[in-house]
Amino acid sequence: MYETVQFIHSYWAYLVLTVLIIASINAIVGYVSNKEYGATNFRIALFTLIASHIQLLIGIVLYFVSPYFRAFSEVGMGGVMKDSVLRLYNVEHPLIMIIAVVLITMGYSKHKGKLTSKPKFKLLAIFYTIALVLMLSRIPWNAWF
Repeated sequence: MYETVQFIHSYWAYLVLTVLIIASINAIVGYVSNKEYGATNFRIALFTLIASHIQLLIGIVLYFVSPYFRAFSEVGMGGVMKDSVLRLYNVEHPLIMIIAVVLITMGYSKHKGKLTSKPKFKLLAIFYTIALVLMLSRIPWNAWF
């Protein structure tokens, strides 16, 4: 089961990163160029929200079926924090990704309350770009390539 969930989580991450990059660029370009916020912009933001939440759910399942999770009972929290690989997979990656998904959710929710295009794009640009930077900072790159 672990291998299957890990496979899905790894490849869904490509989709999440792609749509998050597209959504961030779309929001920045929309804000800078004073574009009108339309249905396409809404769909891009919504699809990014949905894809990131699905990735979070897959990640939560993976977290608890992962062999890295057993390290908490084997070496304890102190041992996990001393080992950089265990710390990345058990603490840093999950925590930062949860924060990133929360930022995506906040940006999406806040932008819906704005009535004009410029503030909508601004909120999406800020929240989605910060989430993107956070995600890029804690991806286990050695496992991807």
